[in-house]
Amino acid sequence: MRFAECGLELHPDKTGIVYCKDGKRGRRYPNTKFEFLGYEFRPRAVKNHKRSSIFVSFSPAVSASAAKSMRQTTRRWNFRNRTDLSLEDISRLYNPVLRGWLEYYGRFCPSAMYSVFRHFNRTLVAWAKRKYLRLKRHTGQAANLLISISRRQPSLFVHWQRGMVGVFF
Repeated sequence: MRFAECGLELHPDKTGIVYCKDGKRGRRYPNTKFEFLGYEFRPRAVKNHKRSSIFVSFSPAVSASAAKSMRQTTRRWNFRNRTDLSLEDISRLYNPVLRGWLEYYGRFCPSAMYSVFRHFNRTLVAWAKRKYLRLKRHTGQAANLLISISRRQPSLFVHWQRGMVGVFF
């Protein structure tokens, strides 16, 4: 059945034919990627763990627009200015959202989420610089403080548990 018979209409900007280029399909076409439900599908380098080899696969990861939206959400939370909150309070408030982002978008390519969690960690550094006056002009010391806390309490933030601690800078 055609779409018009069902009362449906294709959006010209969101509908198209995409060539799913990977290591075995090497032709050149203008459209080799697309976005769907916050994921960007495109050719990516993937590691085969059984053979310890790297190959190109057409696979999904968080899209740039979804990552930008998550960083904007972190910015809107404005916890960098909430010096009345403790680190445990921030964890309790924002961990459910961070966990949801990581579970949904980090399912296929968790490393694509580094930019989001790097931004969150930098916001934590800015919070620490405001909360502790001795760190006001010492970004490196504030980051080192949070890194040492993350080593003592890796379960404090969900992305620290998953090994994304070192993405402070």
